[in-house]
Amino acid sequence: MKNKNPWIKICPGIQRQTLASGKTMYQMLATLEAGSKMPAHQHPQEQIVHILSGRMKLIVDGTPHEMKSGDSFYLGSNVPHGVETIEETRVLDTFSPPRDEYLAIDEANRQRQ
Repeated sequence: MKNKNPWIKICPGIQRQTLASGKTMYQMLATLEAGSKMPAHQHPQEQIVHILSGRMKLIVDGTPHEMKSGDSFYLGSNVPHGVETIEETRVLDTFSPPRDEYLAIDEANRQRQ
């Protein structure tokens, strides 16, 4: 299946692309430039973070967890978390339920193309 979803900037140095979505799940690829940061945030979705390549700190409720290629981390619903990227990193993120706000942004960008 060819991915026609656009790359969307989340914050400086961090972008995402939707890979797949269903009724109860959503999956995206994120690329993070070395030194980029995502401020602490939270959302109602559960999330699994899987590092495909690179290294970053996942800061969960104020506690940093250094992660490298092959590592995964489960985040429960509404758990505050942020990121500090140590080196260029690629992340596979899976959410349940889907990130409807991300899907709406994808659709709006496709309509502009």
